[in-house]
Amino acid sequence: MTKIIQTAGRDSLGEFSPDFAHFNDDILFGENWNNKDIDLKTRSIITVVALMSSGITDSSIKYHLETAKKNGVSRKEIAAIITHTAFYAGWPKGWAVFNMAKEIWAETTSANTAKDQHAAEMLFPIGEPNDAFAQYFKGQSYLAPISSEQVGIFNVTFEPGCRNNWHIHHAKNHGGQILICIAGRGYYQEWGKPAQELHPGDVVNIPAEVKHWHGAAKDSWFSHLAVEVPGVDNKNEWCEPVEDTDYLKLK
Repeated sequence: MTKIIQTAGRDSLGEFSPDFAHFNDDILFGENWNNKDIDLKTRSIITVVALMSSGITDSSIKYHLETAKKNGVSRKEIAAIITHTAFYAGWPKGWAVFNMAKEIWAETTSANTAKDQHAAEMLFPIGEPNDAFAQYFKGQSYLAPISSEQVGIFNVTFEPGCRNNWHIHHAKNHGGQILICIAGRGYYQEWGKPAQELHPGDVVNIPAEVKHWHGAAKDSWFSHLAVEVPGVDNKNEWCEPVEDTDYLKLK
């Protein structure tokens, strides 16, 4: 989890009220926001709801709306959060917060296509068409290298209905792959086992020598980070495509 560092208290009130500045920067943000019992996205949602419920619709909630977006809250999620809270906290408060949220998520609102909307929900780029591996995919996929140091990390994006062939990550020692789901809805399946539905935040550990496939649901774009686990003599073996009759049975 990214460490939260705050200096607003000392910047604004360091001389006038050093105690308040200390409590704001070191306790509220330095300790409370860095507590790992709940993730930053959940913490941001709680904060926005608390401020809205208290009728605070000034720069404080604008800052926390911006933070919520940085922490992964999508346009659809913030719209649902504000709407739900408005029923309990008051409709005028909902209008006030919506006016701020529309500006903060403006680029998402202006997205013209499903692909644009999917891209706007992610922190990582979609990248370019995955032409080098197109023969091993059914449908269009995209690839964006994220890191080549220490371990390879790639953002792989699948259009609705796209999936890769059955394949195996071979290695004499260690190896395999880790999938970290970041946007949309998809599936992962190991040979001889039921398919597993995937959502943002899900993590799949794929040992070496396990035959499997992964891709998008029929009606959703899907993206995951693919982390290459270091091993000895790593290589991929691409196998047969996933049968349409089996894939189309998935919801």
